[in-house]
Amino acid sequence: MTLAAPDHQRLLIVDFGSQVTQLIARRLRELNVYCEIHPFQAVTPAFLADFAPRAVILSGGPASVVDDGSPRPPEDVFTIGVPVLGICYGQQVMMHMLGGQVERGDGTAEFGRAYVTPARDRLDLLTGWFLDAREQVWMSHGDHVSALAPGFAVYATSPGAPFAVTADPARHFYAVQFHPEVHHTPNGRTLYENFVRIAGFTGDWTMGAYRDEAIARIRDQVGEARVICGLSGGVDSSVAAVLIHEAIGEQLTCVFVDHGLLRQNEADEVVGMFRDAYNIPLIHAEEQELFLGALEGVSDPEEKRKTIGRLFIDVFQREAGKIEGAEYLAQGTLYPDVIESVSFSGGPSVTIKSHHNVGGLPEKMGLKLVEPLRELFKDEVRALGRELGLPDAFIGRHPFPGPGLAIRCPGEITREKLAILRRADAVFIDQIRRHGLYDEIWQAFAAILPVRTVGVMGDGRTYDYACALRAVTSVDGMTADVYPFTHEFLGETATRIINEVRGINRVTYDITSKPPGTIEWE
Repeated sequence: MTLAAPDHQRLLIVDFGSQVTQLIARRLRELNVYCEIHPFQAVTPAFLADFAPRAVILSGGPASVVDDGSPRPPEDVFTIGVPVLGICYGQQVMMHMLGGQVERGDGTAEFGRAYVTPARDRLDLLTGWFLDAREQVWMSHGDHVSALAPGFAVYATSPGAPFAVTADPARHFYAVQFHPEVHHTPNGRTLYENFVRIAGFTGDWTMGAYRDEAIARIRDQVGEARVICGLSGGVDSSVAAVLIHEAIGEQLTCVFVDHGLLRQNEADEVVGMFRDAYNIPLIHAEEQELFLGALEGVSDPEEKRKTIGRLFIDVFQREAGKIEGAEYLAQGTLYPDVIESVSFSGGPSVTIKSHHNVGGLPEKMGLKLVEPLRELFKDEVRALGRELGLPDAFIGRHPFPGPGLAIRCPGEITREKLAILRRADAVFIDQIRRHGLYDEIWQAFAAILPVRTVGVMGDGRTYDYACALRAVTSVDGMTADVYPFTHEFLGETATRIINEVRGINRVTYDITSKPPGTIEWE
């Protein structure tokens, strides 16, 4: 089953289990091309006929086409008359199915940075490539094509891939051994631009169009019923709430559970924006005492998370039960959640994660789901937020974890430590904004450490907490690198925190990447 977009030109990505398949979709969405990722076993002839793609991309994957039972797309992919692009494993399966040959690595494997050079006359797929003598690409393959399928020719080679780029231009079949979707193939975007141009895409996938279509779908789905939305204050739930409110107005009620673990002034900002600026019906459940009381004496990170999740469900259910006639629950589910909830092989062992936004709430409450963002990536949600008029300062905010400051306060949580942490975090973020660095950083925050250290302030001895600052760059949060602040910035920030935050006398900077660390401290 496809997600939607019946009125848009559509591109199908057949997934063979690559860890970077999502990047293909993101690159295409950046080009205003609507695409969907579907695991190979779901792409049947009937599915193809229903989806009616204008083009098909075959992803990479960990399998070997020379093994019995290795993944295959249906033969119809090559007979429906649309352009096809095979990437890495996709190239190999294309050659194998169309009459070429693939062999195991045997000394020709390539992993990491490589360089390809042209092998013959220009190819429409490679317009804008080889302006210099060679192009940098990212390889990740053991097997290799050893003989081309009939009709194909070689257009570029690398030391480990004599068939790095092959094509049958007459049928608009193209195949590359490298990964043009990753950052380490600098000119990869140009290759995708060429492919969608060859396929006749006009770039009709825009957030303006999506907004209008989503509003119409919400109205059609909900009718006269009432909808409740669990509002966390994060970007996803906020954009979903504003979109749904634009569609059905007073039929929507948001429930904001304030658990006492938010950043400085955050509850006031969320309530003010939704209740005052957008006039959206909002229940502000102030449950700080309930949550902080239950967390008293708890130091284990998993117990913290489970306690917060359980209480959130209890409070949300109680408040939602007061809304007469509610039939739908709104969630900020995104397209990566949908993708990651589908097992590539059909078995549970390789499912990346089972998606659930509110811990099983729909099953407990007997409500139907409204998920207006389930076709979108995070950057598209931000673009939709701008279309809806949300302030840039809000929709561009760094991610904030559901358990809030509880996981930035290792060890036992106390009200005193939370107050100190809020002030230190506010100073750190203010510093980042003052220096114009906020938008360069994926996530930044302070953590208060479960130790006290001796210090000297004036002529007196202090015995206060230490805090750790954390700032990382990332694309999707799966991996992350430390942000390279200057020593001058860190020194200035440490001075401000120690001078302005009573209770901290020592500041450290966490330079751990992910992996081996995580972005958050717990």
